[in-house]
Amino acid sequence: MAMIQPIVVLAQTPMPPSRTLPLLQAGVTPKSEITSAIGSSYKLGAGDLVRLDLFDVPELTLEPRYTILLDGMLNLPWVGSVSVQGLTLNQASERLKERYQKFIKDPVVTVSLVAPRPLKVGIIGAVNRPGSYIVNTIGSEVNQASLSQRNSAESGSQWPTVSKAIQTAGGIAQLANVKEIEVRRPTADGTPETIKVNLWKYLREGELTQDIPLQDGDTVYVPIAEKIDPTEATNIAMSNFSPEQIQVNVVGEVVRPGGVAVRPNSTLMQAILAAGGVAPGRGKKTKIELVRLMPDGSVNRREFKFDVAIGLDENSNPAIHQNDVIIVNRSSTAKISDLLGAVVSPVTGAFGLLRLLLGN
Repeated sequence: MAMIQPIVVLAQTPMPPSRTLPLLQAGVTPKSEITSAIGSSYKLGAGDLVRLDLFDVPELTLEPRYTILLDGMLNLPWVGSVSVQGLTLNQASERLKERYQKFIKDPVVTVSLVAPRPLKVGIIGAVNRPGSYIVNTIGSEVNQASLSQRNSAESGSQWPTVSKAIQTAGGIAQLANVKEIEVRRPTADGTPETIKVNLWKYLREGELTQDIPLQDGDTVYVPIAEKIDPTEATNIAMSNFSPEQIQVNVVGEVVRPGGVAVRPNSTLMQAILAAGGVAPGRGKKTKIELVRLMPDGSVNRREFKFDVAIGLDENSNPAIHQNDVIIVNRSSTAKISDLLGAVVSPVTGAFGLLRLLLGN
């Protein structure tokens, strides 16, 4: 056996022993060694909490957990600072193996992810609150094999996925095109990789692979749809990545005018009913106006007739969108009544003042 001399060790780890270290035999592979490798696996970075296993070397005392520092370094006994920034678990294991080969013959090193760092992702486009978000990741210990399973076969409720990120941003807007979502992922050479995501397939056919796990630095872009299919819109509105409620304004001759919270993809008639319905004797049921601000900045204004018996129909009872304004106009009878009231009121007030002055 080769003799190994003691060396200076970093303060966070114990000093290695000054006696002879046993040499590991080539070909010894513990059961926990990770053999699977995938191209799109988790990349290590500052804040990750990892565990190191160096097998059959009892003289080397390792800490239970190591945190990757801000500069992407791990401070380890015997080998000092080792950069693992941007490496997969397998790549980090190989790098540490190379470093420990100076002291141990054929070392077997594995790196496991104990607690991933929170991911910083951007969510832009047709969502209710676009911006930059910190999304928490799983908290249980994982290794390369479990990451491989999550990346290729399941979305998993513990790992942040596209749908989870959209939920964090307040859900999709009603004009969102969920069939052509893009995940823009930075690569080592600086050229972003674009991954297409079709959440409609995820909803309709249960394709879990469409709801891909996110990585740190990803940007999720949700485009605006040129045309919305009413049937698809209804199904999407019931999904967990749609907001639970949207806000519309119902003004004019309704029982409770003002802002109203309704379910996404509610109809025009349902919104009016949520405001108490058309005011009896005052509202003009033959002239209900829907005012909508379009994505290009123009204003779309349409007229409808109030009829609660009509189902969802784009021409007679369309689905309402966030911040729509619904105007229930006054009936002719109400206009005449209000006009007479405005004329008679000053006269009545004058006669009342005169009687007060005369003492009658």
